[in-house]
Amino acid sequence: MMQQEKYPSIAATPRSIRDRVGIFSEATDILDAIARVCEAEQAGVQQIWAQNAGDADLVTFFAAVATQTERIRLGSAIVPVYTRHPLTLARQVFAIEDLAPRRLRLGIGPGNKMLIENSYGLAQTTPLAYLQEYLEILRGVFKGGAVSHHGKFFNVEHILLNTSKQNMSRSASVPLLTSAVGLKAFRLAGEIADGAISWACPIPYLLESALPELRAGAEEQGRPVPPIIAHVRVALSTDEAKVRSKMRQGVQFAARFSSFTQMWASAGFPRAANGNEEEIDALVRTLVISGTEETIRHRLRELLASSLDELMLQLVPIADEESERKQLLHLVGSL
Repeated sequence: MMQQEKYPSIAATPRSIRDRVGIFSEATDILDAIARVCEAEQAGVQQIWAQNAGDADLVTFFAAVATQTERIRLGSAIVPVYTRHPLTLARQVFAIEDLAPRRLRLGIGPGNKMLIENSYGLAQTTPLAYLQEYLEILRGVFKGGAVSHHGKFFNVEHILLNTSKQNMSRSASVPLLTSAVGLKAFRLAGEIADGAISWACPIPYLLESALPELRAGAEEQGRPVPPIIAHVRVALSTDEAKVRSKMRQGVQFAARFSSFTQMWASAGFPRAANGNEEEIDALVRTLVISGTEETIRHRLRELLASSLDELMLQLVPIADEESERKQLLHLVGSL
């Protein structure tokens, strides 16, 4: 496997408390999504993450929102690699870099197997190996444009020229992060990526199982340990019963996908996927932080004082989604 330089941009490893907390942005359509990112920037939020903008393409959305904002970092969580060729994605990234230099953090991953195979009709047999080749091609393009890659999945001979600068090949300082749920994915992120983006992973699992694998992968390649971006649900409510009920729905939805159920079993919750209420409630307690604004602020600082590098907060609406969303923006922007 390839050796890796230190992170290509300071945007890969934000260090202040506020820099280390981002918000996962959800919206009904691209106009709503742009408005929400602009609102987050105005509130002082330093990082947003997204998977889509309603039904609109995520990378296209980032290009649009880059023209409407000035400083907020844009993180993809994630772009499924099976849905576009790496050279196509690289060209899209160059466009965003021209519009918003050093603000993009590109999270990529295999994507949900059910979506890839059933909706796109594509085979997903060895997703981590596919992801590794994909990232190697992107890395080559971003480091200077010249790529010579002949692997199991891709055969690429390509030089991307910046004709506006006397045919000099161009480069981009874009951190390349990978999705990680299972332990093999965390180890691979340690070997090749600039960060690991988790999803629905219990905090103890991240600290006790995932982080050691991430470190082992980095040490094996003689490179710095990349950051973990921990996906954390947040409910601005003191009604524990309502929070638990809402989170149960999320767990039951995620239980449709084997990647999550296998990870939960590895984390000590093997019966959650089968509807065991006691185990689901125990799992929920590891996935969500709830309470007053002050309680949540304290808990965020506790998590950041552990070995977690960054937090990606996703709102769990309980009573008034719009009010709670604005409250979360204010909380993160004032850290």
